Amino acid sequence: MTELPPLNSLRAFDAAGRRLSFRSAAEELGVTQGAVAQQVRQLEAHLDVVLFERVPKGLRFTSVGRSFHNRIAKVFADLRSATAELKPEPNKVLISVTPTFAAKWLIPNLPDFSAAYPNIDLRIMATEKVSSFHSDGIDLAVRQGSPPFGASLDVTLLFKQSLIAVAAPIFAAKDDSFLEPETLNKLPKIHDTHDLWPSYLAHLGVEYRSPRDLHLSQTSLAVDAAIAGQGVALVSRFLVAHDIEARRLVEVGATWDAGRNDFYVLLPRATKNNESVTNVLAWLKSRSAEDT
Repeated sequence: MTELPPLNSLRAFDAAGRRLSFRSAAEELGVTQGAVAQQVRQLEAHLDVVLFERVPKGLRFTSVGRSFHNRIAKVFADLRSATAELKPEPNKVLISVTPTFAAKWLIPNLPDFSAAYPNIDLRIMATEKVSSFHSDGIDLAVRQGSPPFGASLDVTLLFKQSLIAVAAPIFAAKDDSFLEPETLNKLPKIHDTHDLWPSYLAHLGVEYRSPRDLHLSQTSLAVDAAIAGQGVALVSRFLVAHDIEARRLVEVGATWDAGRNDFYVLLPRATKNNESVTNVLAWLKSRSAEDT
């Protein structure tokens, strides 16, 4: 079995690699700069490779050093995460949401949450990937879809998928009434990954056509493009409530309840006794009820 390098040398290498400085690594670890440099030299001797180039402004990875550090840093991150799970912080709540939900609804409403629960440390993981409650340490997740989501989860409906067509005020009718479907159909369309424009227009009784299409990877980007006057976006009403109130956007097409892909809060039943988690859930339900 290959002999593993000394743990202290690996810790010094991890810190020095993240900061590319022996001095900064020493401050992080609470030791002297010379001690960190010595630990890294011992690791290089143990591996018989050069991990860093010493340059005037600090350190620079060698190619083998960068590759080795990528793997070592992940190992230490996993160790820190595993330790944190064993020593939970009672007031810390980690919620997993999509970037669009974070940018267009959760973050604008955070002042209200902070006022209601100043002692809860709410941390937001904004990602398109489906996070794991166990391995990622997630306490709550907001997901778009249709039940069932899993036998071990409690599921709460937050928002129905109620879609509206929105655009910058320059596209709106003078009296702010909805545009006729044929008129709406002639405007440039902004698409996200859901690509619901053809179905929406079919619901209004017209066949889809567009003089120009803009395709974007996230709904939040589609909203921003609509604000910038690039065309008409199709989006859940609650995600643009602040923009409509501020007159950055106006409704130009009728509401369509698509009947699928609603927004839910998922909560592992094992965390139901965590007071901070249940308070976050209660706040989400309260705010969604107000917006609905």
